[in-house]
Amino acid sequence: MRDWRGKRYWLIGASDGLGAALARKLSACGAEVILSARSEDKLQQVADGLPGRSEVVACDVSDRDSVAEAAARIGHIDGMVFLAGVYWPLKAQEWDAQKIEAMCDVNFTGAARAVGAVIGDMVARDAGHIVLTGSLSGFRGLPGASGYGASKAGVMWLAEGMYADLRHTGVQVQVANPGFIKTRLTDKNDFDMPFLMEPDQAAQEMFELMNSDGFKRSFPTVFSWLFRGGQFLPDWLWYGLFARKG
Repeated sequence: MRDWRGKRYWLIGASDGLGAALARKLSACGAEVILSARSEDKLQQVADGLPGRSEVVACDVSDRDSVAEAAARIGHIDGMVFLAGVYWPLKAQEWDAQKIEAMCDVNFTGAARAVGAVIGDMVARDAGHIVLTGSLSGFRGLPGASGYGASKAGVMWLAEGMYADLRHTGVQVQVANPGFIKTRLTDKNDFDMPFLMEPDQAAQEMFELMNSDGFKRSFPTVFSWLFRGGQFLPDWLWYGLFARKG
């Protein structure tokens, strides 16, 4: 179990959902949490409900200068957790360039911007903790998820590459790959969402990962077996399994 007392963790994407739930767990364990997202008002509402020390620093992960300015204002941190994301369910036949590019820019490139703002100092100190949020949708292609799935696959590979480089150093890299979480994002879905989790449930999974020495956690566990095992299925079977009419 990690000792969270007195540690400073920067949570990017903490205005609601999984980010806000994880902030509550870290704060309850004694960590000081720095909350970032675009909406300062929502962040302040989360901060007001935390039991421990917190700070609100609004930033836009689609803007490198905004992320860099936030990092400079925050100063020394022990860990950074990237939870920011946008999502629209879109088939290739309904391609919306603005939405597809936003998913890529916020979910993946935003993660790269956040990592870039903190990793240099962590490597120099040989100490730090970086946690990224992937998705079960990033393991293999799914209908209606060309933008979102691709962006999350990029995040997962980013984490894997950093882990390969840093696993024998003092900088710990981890990635959490959740399934469906009940948030304003999944409220857009008009299809069945098996094993739908509440934000607190997903935050507990992520918190347990962060307390461990492991690199990756994909959850819910039983649901994740389908996606992880699906990497070994032939194309005709995988895409047939997830085929949608219309």
